[in-house]
Amino acid sequence: MSEGTTDPGQKPKHLTNIGRRASPLDISNSEEGSIPEFESFIMLPRGIPPKLDAFLEVLSVDLLRHPTEINKQQHHTDKYDYLNLIVRRGQNFTMKIKFNREYISNKDQFWVEYLIGRSPRIDNGTYIVAPLTEELKKDKWGAKILSIRDETLTLAIQSAPDCIVGKFRMYIAVMTPFGIRRTPRDPGTDTYIIFNPWCKDDTVYMENDAEKEECVLNDVGIIYHGEYNNIQHRNWNFGQFESQILDSCLSLMDRAEMPLSSRGNPVKISRVASAMINAKDDDGVILGNWTGEYLYGLSPSAWTGSQDILLEYYNSHRSVRYGQCWVFAGVFNTFMRCLGIPGRVVTNYVSSHDNDGNLITDIILDEEGKVDKAQAQDSYWNYHCWNECWMARSDLPEGFGGWQVVDATPQETSDGMYRCGPASVKAIKHGFVYLPFDSPFVYAEVNSDIVYWKRWRNGRKEIVDIVGNQIGKLVLTKENGKNAQMDITDQYKFPEGSEEEAIALKAALMYGTKKETSIPQASKDCTLQVVVDSKVPFGSDFNIKMDFGNNSRQTLNIKAYVSGNIVYYTGVTKREFKSSTFEFNLDSGNYKKETVLIKSKDYMNHIVEQAFLQFITTASIEPSGQIVTSLNVVSLIVPKLSIKVLGEPVTRNEITILVEFTNPVKRPLENVNLRIEMPGNMRSKTTKYSYISPNETVSWAVKFVPWRPGLHLCFASLDCDALRQVYGETEINVR
Repeated sequence: MSEGTTDPGQKPKHLTNIGRRASPLDISNSEEGSIPEFESFIMLPRGIPPKLDAFLEVLSVDLLRHPTEINKQQHHTDKYDYLNLIVRRGQNFTMKIKFNREYISNKDQFWVEYLIGRSPRIDNGTYIVAPLTEELKKDKWGAKILSIRDETLTLAIQSAPDCIVGKFRMYIAVMTPFGIRRTPRDPGTDTYIIFNPWCKDDTVYMENDAEKEECVLNDVGIIYHGEYNNIQHRNWNFGQFESQILDSCLSLMDRAEMPLSSRGNPVKISRVASAMINAKDDDGVILGNWTGEYLYGLSPSAWTGSQDILLEYYNSHRSVRYGQCWVFAGVFNTFMRCLGIPGRVVTNYVSSHDNDGNLITDIILDEEGKVDKAQAQDSYWNYHCWNECWMARSDLPEGFGGWQVVDATPQETSDGMYRCGPASVKAIKHGFVYLPFDSPFVYAEVNSDIVYWKRWRNGRKEIVDIVGNQIGKLVLTKENGKNAQMDITDQYKFPEGSEEEAIALKAALMYGTKKETSIPQASKDCTLQVVVDSKVPFGSDFNIKMDFGNNSRQTLNIKAYVSGNIVYYTGVTKREFKSSTFEFNLDSGNYKKETVLIKSKDYMNHIVEQAFLQFITTASIEPSGQIVTSLNVVSLIVPKLSIKVLGEPVTRNEITILVEFTNPVKRPLENVNLRIEMPGNMRSKTTKYSYISPNETVSWAVKFVPWRPGLHLCFASLDCDALRQVYGETEINVR
């Protein structure tokens, strides 16, 4: 190899912009480029500064940045735990400048500058000049003098409604005959500019005040989980106003190397963030884990909020272990609300993961009617959480703005990365799956059919049963201003069997979504109804009751098979724990009941995650050769934590919160983690119990001093290998 060349298999240590562009691409909010305090217009003798005493000089700048002052109050940023000024774009704010003498309007000239990034430029919005003007214009930067009192000027600064969001360096520039004189670099005057749902000219403008209050300003939310017949909920501390959270959210775009010039576009930001929240291909915030093994990290169900996750990632620069869909959705929601984009967490019950995009969730049976797990590729999740973000979509035809689906859970790649969205909710409902981004995948999540196939040993397959109206059974989010669920299923799909639904499906097929259309559905000789209690206490025995009916005119021979499986909430089977087969003859017009007893010892040693048990019942009918099927999910009810307040909750007085738990399982619990927090008053605290015996009650007393008055939610979680998703909550009114 000749001197000066490199090994072609070796990755270069650093790639520069040379040969591609004149200057490096600005991709970091945290990096700074220097700007001279004095920018000379004329040649001056070296080492001899010009005499500027006779000209206007800035002595101090007051940004009125205290939470009780006008700026943060009017911009709805008073909850942010930041000393710096935080304002929303497209809305004017106030500052006071004190000069060394009185300002003379026909003699003195000054303006305000805002810079972001390493190489600020006026042409891409990273170098902003706000000049003095008689009247402010709502669509451009400008400064207007509101009042003059002695040497102090009060200015109104108008920002553009489409400007970059981020942390800007602020300077006051004064013109002199020798050049431009700027205020020294002062981190205290750095100004954060974020999106503005209150501004009609901002692309995230939201008209409904109740929605803004909930989807922008509420820092505590509810995430729904469980099963659609047994809806459960857990509280989540979004914590978007807490110290360092805004910086951590801005740093995510730096880590993604997102150009600063694109950071005024909520479509681009949400798409970048949906990739960065997961660690699948870019070392993002959260490492997903659905194995049930959580070595070197926390179980996803142990988390109670986003703050600890974002701050750990921000300070360590390493992906946080571990998360599942509700954790990805909770953290992504924090990111959106922190930057000012309205967002909410949505739960879709019975959510399809359609790998081949044919709007069918396939279940393969062998020749005897037993489930062939080796052939399973598709799955449906008992529930799946994603996010909706509110924004205009200038990249789509008119009418498809508003709520957009964005999903940070790494399921499938989009443009080469694990991300999903933003996809217009309205486009999904109407079947316009050609509109970006990832609409076909989201459409399938709420619109698939479950199809049972019989597979012979020679590889031939035949459809034996179809179950419609099972996928996308219920779509929920938190109601605005209330701790209650809001059903938004009708925003995603038309009523089952309606003419509108048929038109939407036809549109989806026309625009490229595949679907098996020639599916035979012959009348069945035998009916099968399976009744299982959808709510079974954790560790209890229960029955599966089956009712067979003969619709034919002949005696039927029925071979039935019941398969009980431990499944993750994603629908993926861990193992089969129960297998029961029985055969009988059934005369024409008759009915027969069968019962299968499920004992706790059958499943308790194999239980995973959120304690879902799936039962697939199949029956082979002779002489017709038909197969009838039924699929049922049992959600085991886990106990609740008890939370009590000891003492009078008064600001700046110590109180005690008592968390109690009784082990309901017939075996000891080991390595039990408890976590508690009270957003706005107490950061999360943790403790650990190495061993809790059956029926033993443990108590954890947590002492702290509340400092913020009002009604606050306090919630806790318990987590161990044998028991997950144990929560408790209480409201505390601090006086």
